[in-house]
Amino acid sequence: MDLLTKIKSLSEKYAKDVVDMRRHIHANPELSYQEFNTATYVANQLKSFGLTPKEEVAKTGLVVEIKGKNPDKKMVALRADMDALPIQEANDVPYKSKKPGVMHACGHDVHTASLLGTAKILNDIKNDFEGTVRLIFQPGEEKNPGGASYMINEGVLENPPPASIIGQHVFPLLPVGKIGFREGMYMASSDELFLKVIGKGGHGAAPELTIDPIVIASHIIIALQQVISRNASPRQPTVLTFGKLQADGATNIIPDEVTIAGTFRAMDETWRKEGLKKIKKMAETLAESMGGKCEVEISHGYPFLQNDPAVTQRIRKAAEAYVGKENVVDIDITLGSEDFAYYSQVVPASFYRLGTRNESKGITSYVHTPTFNIDEDALIISPGLMAWMAVNELKP
Repeated sequence: MDLLTKIKSLSEKYAKDVVDMRRHIHANPELSYQEFNTATYVANQLKSFGLTPKEEVAKTGLVVEIKGKNPDKKMVALRADMDALPIQEANDVPYKSKKPGVMHACGHDVHTASLLGTAKILNDIKNDFEGTVRLIFQPGEEKNPGGASYMINEGVLENPPPASIIGQHVFPLLPVGKIGFREGMYMASSDELFLKVIGKGGHGAAPELTIDPIVIASHIIIALQQVISRNASPRQPTVLTFGKLQADGATNIIPDEVTIAGTFRAMDETWRKEGLKKIKKMAETLAESMGGKCEVEISHGYPFLQNDPAVTQRIRKAAEAYVGKENVVDIDITLGSEDFAYYSQVVPASFYRLGTRNESKGITSYVHTPTFNIDEDALIISPGLMAWMAVNELKP
């Protein structure tokens, strides 16, 4: 039996186990940097495979290495994330979240269970490949500054540095059985903006005695869109969105202050820095010109994600061999963000998409929604696919 056939067979053999692991993790979600029980569960699964994970990396992260023949010859890394989102699940499924207000609405349960399946497969075939595969189970992908940054700070890309790193993410726009790739620029950086507009409150019928922060905030929101339309190159994808505006006034009460929160996305680090400076300066000076004050706080998030062309071409070729060329597709850039980008800033990296959609089963909801779910047939494919990519990456 050739290695590809062997890996496919093992992926099918372990699919039920992977589904069970995914359902356990889904039913017991934990928020970013609170993944203590999830980390224990992952560690226990790895130990049951005969592996010895390094635990408590960045508090709730884990790392485990699977060594083939000549383990020092070459190393590649695979990554999964483990945290859930503060969303109340609306799905009526046996494995529905047991925690009110917390849900695996972005597929991290899928990523973790899938990589556990990959670990099991790689451990079974460790005499069939040369080199070492490092598996990274990270916390906090959903919350700044991103668990990947903490994992990197604790040395997961050192001693030795991997030749490449691969990440997988569910994709509900892509039918189950399809795998999506994109070379080069793929996902945006993500920074969170918090503005406090300070004025002078008073009676709504006597605006001349006030400094109206609502009017100032309105001007700021509109004016800041000029940072995008008149400062960013039309050839440079970028987005500025404000999704939260709070003013504790009333029909006849002008409040003392207004708070605004939003996100700034870019796909170029130089423009990202320039854009943030312009946003801060424009908000501050505009408020001042209207008699008020604006305090701007920026929570710096993930960098933009760039898929290394050579790595992407290699794993795409591996995917074509695994699922068939007709099931491998190109995907477009997205202004969504991912902290896998941190890894891509350090070593050659590629982040691909796993199709999870099935319209006939009514599985169509997008990520970060209360009804997000996947067609679990994807879990027959994903563990073996990632194992096959890894062993191909280990080749000279």
